[in-house]
Amino acid sequence: MTAPTTRKDLMIVNMGPQHPSMHGVLRLIVTLDGEDVVDCEPILGYLHRGMEKIAENRTIIQYLPYVTRWDYLATMFTEAITINGPEQLGNIQVPKRASYIRVIMLELSRIASHLLWLGPFMADIGAQTPFFYIFRERELIYDLFEAATGMRMMHNYFRIGGVAADLPYGWIDKCLDFCDYFLTGVAEYQKLITRNPIFLERVEGVGIIGRDEALNWGLSGPMLRASGIEWDLRKVDHYESYDEFDWQVQWQREGDSLARYLVRIGEMTESIKIIQQALEGIPGGPYENLEMRRFDRLKDPEWNDFEYRFISKKPSPTFELSKQELYVRVEAPKGELGIFLIGDQSVFPWRWKIRPPGFINLQILPQLVKRMKLADIMTILGSIDIIMGEVDR
Repeated sequence: MTAPTTRKDLMIVNMGPQHPSMHGVLRLIVTLDGEDVVDCEPILGYLHRGMEKIAENRTIIQYLPYVTRWDYLATMFTEAITINGPEQLGNIQVPKRASYIRVIMLELSRIASHLLWLGPFMADIGAQTPFFYIFRERELIYDLFEAATGMRMMHNYFRIGGVAADLPYGWIDKCLDFCDYFLTGVAEYQKLITRNPIFLERVEGVGIIGRDEALNWGLSGPMLRASGIEWDLRKVDHYESYDEFDWQVQWQREGDSLARYLVRIGEMTESIKIIQQALEGIPGGPYENLEMRRFDRLKDPEWNDFEYRFISKKPSPTFELSKQELYVRVEAPKGELGIFLIGDQSVFPWRWKIRPPGFINLQILPQLVKRMKLADIMTILGSIDIIMGEVDR
C-alpha cells in the first residue's frame, strides 16, 4: 500500500460566477498556497449587455427605462445622471420643487442601496440575522417609491427638467414617519453589529487601503472616504439642492473593511437628516420644467419647431443634443457615477460613455487579497460593494 503524499504545489480555484443576486456573475481565478492567496484574477463580462451602444440608438427619454439596469439597487442615481447630462447641454433650469423631490428620492435610494450592501456583507462573514432585518426597512423604502413612481425597483421617474409626477397626497407624512422609524433601525444595527467581537475579528485590519493608494487607483465613494479623504461630490460639485441642507461628509482614517462599514452606516443617518430637511422645506410650484414653460408661453408655436416638440408630450419627446461634449457625475452610493456625453445636433447621443464606480473600485481587488487568507476574499469583496450590472454594462 502506497502512503498518501502531501502535494506542495499551488492550487488554482474558481470562485464564482455566482447567482446574480449574490455578488453578481463575477469570476475570480484564485491561486492558493494552502489557505493563503498567492494571486487573484477577476474575470468580468458575463453580464455585458451593450448599454453604451444602446444609448447611441435611443433618444434620452427612450433610454431612461434601460438605465435602471446598470446598478439595479441604486436606480434613482442612474436616472439622475442620464438626465443631468442633457440638462446641462441644453442649459435647462429645474424648478426648486423638482430639485427637492430629486434629492429626497436620491437619498432614499442611497439608503436602500447601503441596506442591501449591509445584509449580504454580514451574511458573507457569517452573520445571518442582519440579512432579515435590512429587508424589513428596505421594503418600506420600496413602498414609498411605489407610491410616488408606480414601480418598486425600476422607476423611470426622472425627466429632463424635473420629474415625471408630483408626490401623491400624504406621501410626505409617510416619508417623515419612515425617517423616525429608520433611525431606531440603524441604532439596532449598530447595537447588533458594530461591537460584535466575531465581526470585528473578521473585518478589522482586513483589506487596508492607504490614502495615496486610494487616490492612485482612482477609487471613489465610501472606498475613498474610508481611507482618510473627505471627498463627496455632493459637497464638491454643488449639484441639485444639497448646499441648502445641513449634513456632514462621513469618513474614517483606517482604510480597512471596518472603516468602510462605518462610513456606510454613517451615510445612512446623514441621508435621513437630508431627507427630513428636504421634506420640511419642500417648496410649492411646478414639478417639471415643461409645465413651467407651458405657463410662460405667449404665442402659439409652429408645429415643427423645437418648442412645440419639447412641450407637446409625445410618447418620446425628441430632445436635441447640441454639438458639444460633456462629463457629468453624481455621488452614487458606490462612488462617482459619471457619463461622458458627446452631442451631435441630433436626438441620439453620438457617444455615451459610462464611468461606473464599481468597475473602477474593483480594480484594486487583486492587490488587496494577495497574502490574505481565502476566507478574507469574501470580506474584502463584500466591503468593496460591487454590482455587476454596472461593472459589465
